[in-house]
Amino acid sequence: MTPPMTPQVFIHKWKRANLSERSAYQQHFLDLCDLLGQPKPAEVDSEGTWYTFERGVHKTDGSHGWADVWLKGKFGWEYKKKHKDLDAAYNQLQLYREDLENPPLLIVCDLDRFEIHTKFTIWIHSRDPG
Repeated sequence: MTPPMTPQVFIHKWKRANLSERSAYQQHFLDLCDLLGQPKPAEVDSEGTWYTFERGVHKTDGSHGWADVWLKGKFGWEYKKKHKDLDAAYNQLQLYREDLENPPLLIVCDLDRFEIHTKFTIWIHSRDPG
């Protein structure tokens, strides 16, 4: 039986992992969902239309790419292998931003480090006092 996902179990498992991005990122994200008590993509979106792995996107440069995880209106997430350049991952995710409908959070992760970049849009509605 698998032990419940606690911070200690999560850290122990992923600290020793030396997997490629492709081999690790979905399981890492699912473990993170377990740790935080959040639903997993297939549990709540069986068609992958608003919360999914491998969201196909058209980049702002005209080419095609894949966002590793996407939750509509919430975040785009790009994984990299351990110790890889997270600035490059963020720049890659920036190319996807528009086709991901400009989520307020862009998250990059290398299985050890997480960077959360925010871009909230504030709408101010004013009334004419007269």
